[in-house]
Amino acid sequence: MTNDHSEDHRWTGGFLDLLIENGVEFFPYVPDEAIWRFLQLAKADERTSTVLLTTEEEGVSICAGLDLVGRRSALVMQSSGLGNCVNFLSITQSARSPVLMILGMRGEYGESNPWQYPMGQAVLPVLNAVGVIPYVISNDDDIPLATNAAANAVFKGRRSAAIILSQKFLGAKNL
Repeated sequence: MTNDHSEDHRWTGGFLDLLIENGVEFFPYVPDEAIWRFLQLAKADERTSTVLLTTEEEGVSICAGLDLVGRRSALVMQSSGLGNCVNFLSITQSARSPVLMILGMRGEYGESNPWQYPMGQAVLPVLNAVGVIPYVISNDDDIPLATNAAANAVFKGRRSAAIILSQKFLGAKNL
C-alpha cells in the first residue's frame, strides 16, 4: 500500500491500491456518501478512470464490455442499487463475462432509514441467486483477503463477485 491517504478514511487508499495491484483500471459508479472518499481517490489517481452512471445496470454492461476487451473494472454502488442489476447480472453469467462489484451496504448494522432494510436484507440472497460470490468486509483486517479473493474469483476464476463494505465497517448513516 504505497500511497499516503488521510487518517479519517485510511482504508480507502489501501483498498484502492489493492484493486490497482489486481489490475483494476476502471470504476463505473453511482454516487454514494459512504464510499465517496474512495471514489474521489480513484478519480484523482492517474492509474484509474471513473465513469459516472445514471443507473447501476449501465455499470454491469460497461464492466462486461471492458472484460471483453481484456480490461479490468469494478462497479461501485450502494447496496440498494443491486436490485437494478439483477437481470443484467444473469446475462454476464450466461455470457461468461464476470463483473466485480463494490457494494456500500445499507439496511443493516445501525441503519436508521426504514426504506433501506428490505434491499439490505436481500443483498446476500440476491447475489447467491444470480451466481455472484460475496466477500464481506467488516473490519480493516478483512480488506486484503476479501479484495484479493474477489479479484481472483473474477479475473482468474471467471466468476462474478461482490466486495461488500458492511455498515458495521463503513458506519451507519443518519438517514
